[in-house]
Amino acid sequence: MKIEVLYVDGCPNHDALVSRLTGLLAEAGVDEHVSLRCVASHEAAERERFLGSPTLRIDGYDVEPGAEQRTDFGIKCRLFASAEGLRGTPPDDWVLDALTLAGARRRLADGAKH
Repeated sequence: MKIEVLYVDGCPNHDALVSRLTGLLAEAGVDEHVSLRCVASHEAAERERFLGSPTLRIDGYDVEPGAEQRTDFGIKCRLFASAEGLRGTPPDDWVLDALTLAGARRRLADGAKH
């Protein structure tokens, strides 16, 4: 499983996400390395389909439901709409759901190989 946090320098929320992610991975029973990637230019933001800092992707999929429909790429801090209002990190349930979905995709792919 590939877990990536994309961020921009100066955005305070990626550190909070990385700290929280450790506990969420443990809760989900996932023992994977988290890679951090700084997005430094508008060109890179477009190429990476970067919706702002922090962006969490699991196996290439953004954890935000519906994020694949968005086109507002750029060098900016990202806010997430949650039941509690706007926040600087994705809600825990999005992360846990994305981890579950990634595990299911892997099991399906492994089953198709046999």
